[in-house]
Amino acid sequence: MSGGRPTLIEGLKQQLGSPNRDLLLMPWRHHALLEHQRARLIISRVRLVAFLFALLTPLWILVDLVFLPWPVWGELALARLLTSAAFLAMALRFRPSESMPRAWVALALLFAIPTVFFLYSHPLLAFRDMAGLEAAIAAGYAFLPFVMIAGLAIFPLTVTEAVAYAAPVLAGQAVAAALQLDGMEWTTHAGAFWLLLLIASVAALASMSQLQFLAALVRESSRDALTGCYTRRSGESLLEREMARSQRQSRPLAVAFVDLDNFKALNDRFGHEQGDRALRAVATALTERLRGIDSVIRWGGEEFLVLMPETDRAGAREAMERVLREPACYTPDGDPLTASTGIASYPEETLATGAEALVHEADLRMYRAKKEGGDRIIDTRVTAQENAG
Repeated sequence: MSGGRPTLIEGLKQQLGSPNRDLLLMPWRHHALLEHQRARLIISRVRLVAFLFALLTPLWILVDLVFLPWPVWGELALARLLTSAAFLAMALRFRPSESMPRAWVALALLFAIPTVFFLYSHPLLAFRDMAGLEAAIAAGYAFLPFVMIAGLAIFPLTVTEAVAYAAPVLAGQAVAAALQLDGMEWTTHAGAFWLLLLIASVAALASMSQLQFLAALVRESSRDALTGCYTRRSGESLLEREMARSQRQSRPLAVAFVDLDNFKALNDRFGHEQGDRALRAVATALTERLRGIDSVIRWGGEEFLVLMPETDRAGAREAMERVLREPACYTPDGDPLTASTGIASYPEETLATGAEALVHEADLRMYRAKKEGGDRIIDTRVTAQENAG
């Protein structure tokens, strides 16, 4: 409808527009900082929901006791106590973490516990002849899948994740309809399934909106205002995590220290505004010419650090030669802006047992490149004598 509110489909199309497609579709396209923030948020919300359910689930025993006959309320009371214990164990078991696999497990368990309760309680009540308030209370148990699906909206999820968590609930509803487990007409089941699907779509849209908002917050807090690169503080955090992952998984990690040549002279001759343009141009060139999993960090002034996971020294040199082959920009008098680059890699640098040592090694090689005239890449070890000279 022209001029009206966007429909659900139109809203989904807007959310999946080209700037957000990779972010909202698949979780493995997320950068490490966003992944870690999202994992912390999901696990904290899982723990909060589990704790609330652990407290609220047993309270309904009083309602069952008043309105349902024995032994039905007794069997449901036992199921509720076990479910509450499972929720409480979840709330206490899952500690704050930055691991997305751990967050996925926590979310899966949060959905699995009420699903098991539903599979037990729904058949128990569906085949009993009830009327009046008893029937109304029993019918309330059939709405548990709707509550579960709606709960997706409180978590920042991608399309893939939302579908993965909603699919088992939708499948269970479809099986109940196909097998007529509760004796209801197929038209009733069809209406319930359509409503469940609609709620799942709205919940998924809300989840993606949360993810988009979280990504914007992470980007704003971790990016340099001038260049759009990661700040040194966020870059150091990224570097520590990538180094720990490389050591844990015995995978290569390379860093490249890039320092612009004659940048002070550029500022002195043409002004700081021209220097800012040059920094932005270099940052854009580095970001666009590298892989999506690589990170460009503004280390300070005219210095940039490039973090390259899953890359050895030879691969890092090849990448930086490709990136720096064409100048990112030219000075107002037509000279190309060049850079001196030092490369270090783990585990090839046996002396660099930590992230700080790895950056220091790359920094030494960058200074050696400057001493040799600039506009070059050094990836061999700097000796103590060379460093002292």
